[in-house]
Amino acid sequence: MKRFLIITVGKTHSGKTKELEQQLHNSLVIDQDNHAEFINTYYKTLMPEQGPYTFKYAVTQTIVNYAVNQTDFHLILCNSNRHRKNRLDLLEKFHNQGFISILVNFDIPDCVLMERIAKSQRSTTVIRGASNFEEVLILQQAESQDDNVIAPAEGEADYSFVIKDSNEVQSINQEITNIAQSL
Repeated sequence: MKRFLIITVGKTHSGKTKELEQQLHNSLVIDQDNHAEFINTYYKTLMPEQGPYTFKYAVTQTIVNYAVNQTDFHLILCNSNRHRKNRLDLLEKFHNQGFISILVNFDIPDCVLMERIAKSQRSTTVIRGASNFEEVLILQQAESQDDNVIAPAEGEADYSFVIKDSNEVQSINQEITNIAQSL
């Protein structure tokens, strides 16, 4: 069976959704926000105040390794994945393990994200380095000026999709499901 690695890319509240997991048979969402919430809830004293969030990455890597080696799931990595080098390294690693790669870039306008944040009831326990999601978005907007934070380019993955409007999510999810069923 061919396995897929689906990587979502986007800013906070862009809709890097878990709906695909329900549509794509035999898939698993791995979301670092869940790991951050777990750490902040149960191991807050181990959470670094600044610098790399190595503890969260270690938890995520353990879960990913287990899923790769102990299951036959398609993997949906639901993180921001906005740093090109890290994304390319991740894609290469999974390509070398035989995965077919799909990038889904959630390129939602910042004004829409601000509206979503204003209405959001999402827990802030996943946040580090900011006190609310508006601050997270502002940090991500500033980070977008960094040369390393680049939207996915054609050819980075076996398949690429761009979502500019929430209304496109369902049709993109269906396309991904169709690709999986055709192989």
